[in-house]
Amino acid sequence: MNIRQAREYVKASVKMYLKKGENGEYRIPPVRQRPIFLLGAPGIGKTAVMEQVAQELGIALVSYSMTHHTRQSALGLPFIRHRVYGGVETDVSEYTMSEIISSVYDVMEESGIREGILFLDEINCVSETLAPAMLQFLQYKTFGRHQVPEGWAIVTAGNPPEYNRSVRAFDIATLDRLRILEVEADYGVWKAYALSRGVHGAIISFLDLKKEYFYRIETTGKGRAYVTARGWEDLSVMLTLYEEEGLEADETLVGQYLRIDRIVKEFTAYYDLYRKYKKDYHTEEILGGYWGEEIAAKAAAAPFDERISLMGLLLETLQGRIRETMRRAEELSELGRLLSAAHRKAEGPDCRETTAQLLEHQAEAMEARIRALQKANTLSDDKRRQLLALAGWLREGARMLREREGAVQRDAASGRERDFALLKERFGVQKEALSEQTARVKEQLHHLFCFVETVFAGGNELLILTTELTADDASSRFIAAFGCEDYQRHSRELMLSERQLQLRQEIEALV
Repeated sequence: MNIRQAREYVKASVKMYLKKGENGEYRIPPVRQRPIFLLGAPGIGKTAVMEQVAQELGIALVSYSMTHHTRQSALGLPFIRHRVYGGVETDVSEYTMSEIISSVYDVMEESGIREGILFLDEINCVSETLAPAMLQFLQYKTFGRHQVPEGWAIVTAGNPPEYNRSVRAFDIATLDRLRILEVEADYGVWKAYALSRGVHGAIISFLDLKKEYFYRIETTGKGRAYVTARGWEDLSVMLTLYEEEGLEADETLVGQYLRIDRIVKEFTAYYDLYRKYKKDYHTEEILGGYWGEEIAAKAAAAPFDERISLMGLLLETLQGRIRETMRRAEELSELGRLLSAAHRKAEGPDCRETTAQLLEHQAEAMEARIRALQKANTLSDDKRRQLLALAGWLREGARMLREREGAVQRDAASGRERDFALLKERFGVQKEALSEQTARVKEQLHHLFCFVETVFAGGNELLILTTELTADDASSRFIAAFGCEDYQRHSRELMLSERQLQLRQEIEALV
């Protein structure tokens, strides 16, 4: 299965493991909660999947790579305790709590979140001294004398032996206590993830042309050579930062992330072309709807690879703006909810706080939520930005009202109404700015469709455009929320075309 399918299985399984009955007991007793074992090549996104599942379920996450552990850190350190058995005094050996188990308790205490996922990576590559303890853990969910707390689902991962010479085979008794999901690299699935993460357009366009380069592991005269999904994503971040600083990315830089020489050479050459196309085609003019005849003629005469690159450039720019628009829309929606909640509280008969204090308390709650999610290891970058933006808006609103309090004398009730009228006005300014931004993006989307229809009439570019907008989560949500007649028209044509093809194939099968 691919990593997206594995993610859905893990998510569903964790939900079932945490499902409770009427009396608060877990419907599946912890002893019957089989650990999940993700078996797949390195760098295909197993750890990222755990972060996504924890974020979506609102639970904590503790991750460990077992290759970094010794027997002592996993089981705890021995110490001598004085005991009396049957009236006879004796000294016995006991163990401190496992570092792994104690980390689970630390996260529970610091975040306030009592349920979560304990994710142990590379479990089939542990040292010889740790292997028996690892097998005991998989069977009984204990390290030494200490058990994983109730409410914590166990997910593990490892590499097949062809990818790692340190792999140890589990016996049947151990395997029979695991739920094994074999995961394979899948570019189509990764691409949807990459679009949502804003992976560099040059990487996506290149892999659209060279899908076989997405994930490869080869044996050469120098040893193992490899290119992984993790390598592409990390390279994307570095390319973006290099461009911001005006630095040139060369083969030496690319080769630090991609470890197959020919792919390094091909991608670096493609990246240079991609940047050249970005200058030559003036993407802002195309999205602005005022491209010249020279650009149209150049695009129409371009070879297939260049057309794909141009489509990648245009989509990268526009989809980045779509993601930003949707982010702002979600922030304003949440901000509207917070202001409504503050207004309802202010109107309550027992409210003794000023409006500024109400906003400050909301900002403090937002910041506490950030700290808790960080402690729980389930705060995504997008969520962190959203919460920080909301806390900043609330604190700025409180500061503005405090300044006004010092300048205006008023009674509490009428003062609160004026406060909220002022906040509503400030909120309205941002709503209007979002409305204008949305209109600009819609117009640019229309211009993109017009350009593709005019310049690439009869080509596959319209299909590519419609498909890419459908596959990208932010783009599909933007179109659903704000509409796009061009997209709807071409989607209907595409569905009709696919249905006609299906009918022809059915007829041919009958003849």
